[in-house]
Amino acid sequence: MDALGIDIGGSGIKGAPVDVRAGELTAERLRIPTPHPAEPGAVADAVARIVRHFDWTGPVGVTFPGVVVDGVVRTAVNLKGSWAGVHAGELFGGATVLNDADAAGMAEMTYGKGQGQPGVVLMLTFGTGIGSALFADGVLVPNTELGHLQLHGTDAEHRASDRAREEHGLGWHKWAERVEEYLRHVEMLFTPSLIVIGGGVSKKADKFLPHISLDTPVVPAALLNQAGIIGAARAAAQAGAHAG
Repeated sequence: MDALGIDIGGSGIKGAPVDVRAGELTAERLRIPTPHPAEPGAVADAVARIVRHFDWTGPVGVTFPGVVVDGVVRTAVNLKGSWAGVHAGELFGGATVLNDADAAGMAEMTYGKGQGQPGVVLMLTFGTGIGSALFADGVLVPNTELGHLQLHGTDAEHRASDRAREEHGLGWHKWAERVEEYLRHVEMLFTPSLIVIGGGVSKKADKFLPHISLDTPVVPAALLNQAGIIGAARAAAQAGAHAG
């Protein structure tokens, strides 16, 4: 079964059809800059544009950078619009909507580095913020939002996200020191058996991961920055199967 996956980020909205059996994109993805301000109506228009681009009529899954419970947005720290309380599933035309890092994590657990991995696995996505997906023996603990853990009196993502690296003009080695400090904090909290690094920066893992030393194995995501699209499509396909 194929489904359309759409990944909403702080800087871009990306989408593509996905073969959910193989966990692979079946067409070149379309990327649209995230509207500013990222109000619900403007974002919905961008999502609809991606659906039209692929002339899509099947299941649609959409990731969202915030807490989503039963399709309803609870928080949206990195989108400055009035999102709290919005039923995103209805706004996006009946799409399946879930947290962006949760979607990426589920894709990585199904098709990537997390396959068959027992114990606690933590997927962290580094981009505009820091997203997190926590799994215990393959079962997702949804909406963990670990990028908002406090370090030095501020959200960890304000120090260690990819956006913070760019805004503070940090070199890869210096940024890696901040990332390692953050990873040591979550390692202390959860004692994971594996940490998977995703998000846009994952394709440059060779520039910073060699500078990070942890007791826990830390690996780049196999699906790189496509994980959110693939995870969203898989969630939509599953929702369609359950509905049927």
